[in-house]
Amino acid sequence: MARSAPVTGPREDGLDARVVVRRPGHTLDVHLTVAPGETVAVVGPNGSGKTTLLRALAGLVPLSAGHVRYGDSVWEAADPDRPRERRTVQERRVGVVFQSLLLFPHLSARDNVAYGPRSRGTTRTEARARAQRLLEQLGVAELADRRASALSGGQAQRVAIARALATDPRLLMLDEPLASLDVAVAMSLRIELRRHLDTFPGATLLVSHDALDALSLADRVVVLQDGRVAQDGTPDEVARQPRTAHVARLVGLNVLHGASRGALVDLPDGSTLVTTTAYDGPTDVTFSPAAVTLGVDPPTGSARNHWQGRVVSVVPQGLAVRVHLDALGGLIADVTVESATALGLVPGRVVHASVKATDVVVHGAPGTTPREASGTDTAPLA
Repeated sequence: MARSAPVTGPREDGLDARVVVRRPGHTLDVHLTVAPGETVAVVGPNGSGKTTLLRALAGLVPLSAGHVRYGDSVWEAADPDRPRERRTVQERRVGVVFQSLLLFPHLSARDNVAYGPRSRGTTRTEARARAQRLLEQLGVAELADRRASALSGGQAQRVAIARALATDPRLLMLDEPLASLDVAVAMSLRIELRRHLDTFPGATLLVSHDALDALSLADRVVVLQDGRVAQDGTPDEVARQPRTAHVARLVGLNVLHGASRGALVDLPDGSTLVTTTAYDGPTDVTFSPAAVTLGVDPPTGSARNHWQGRVVSVVPQGLAVRVHLDALGGLIADVTVESATALGLVPGRVVHASVKATDVVVHGAPGTTPREASGTDTAPLA
């Protein structure tokens, strides 16, 4: 669970950054604040600028414009009217866990963790003692003498996190820290990481493609789209009212793009979706997999929207079963185990799916998202 009352505005002792990085064909322009003790998840599709943002904050990519400040310390300032200021990576007190880990394969786990403090002038004895304490806290103390090249994925990830914390950073940045791990290992490390973030006094940025990481580890979620901030809110706010198609899919919603005319949405396949929201213009509509009813016969109830499709996969999810259909380019339905058994849901089975108009959310229409939906301000999910 997220920690108590996150701070959503600038704070003098936190991170305040305006990151502008211009490259051919793409510009990243993001204003971001993170308070000490706060974890902010950064999500978005590939190419939205997530990794570039982290690298710029770390000092690995120079700003084209903007600034990076932590408290009273200016890490970088790129103002055309003033002399450029830029601190080195070592001067920024940043801890980073990259997706590729980048552990030194020939060094032991302990020496990998001790490397950062040693490079900053800490004595060998003190650095190794600090490394041992962190390895103990992350549950891999018994691996201290093992070479990094002999560690498993989960073990190496724990060592990488310990190494990032060893220099006592003010800003901790985690780039897909659980992406390469199997489900069981990722779940265990997610719990361990949550415990450490609860007591970490600095600011934390987490980049992830996994909704569970963002929703369970973060106090705030910042959504990037085409190099800009498309949404900034609590995990609950972003999950309930996603403003981009990427995030809607990330949290498990069905997303359909179409052209709305009144309460009807014309879909690319020629079919029409009925909603209860009057709106005109390009839009995206979403509905929960739990709102989809499946049957072997055409529906006879009140649902206005129905399609025929073939079952692609059936995946147990706790007390429910998630069913993927080939209808509408990939429809998702959640049904009970009993229903799945009664309907004989197996790959290849032809079924009928239906959704009530009242369960369909039209994005871009007044009252459905915080975004205005009139004149030039109207915009569908990105």
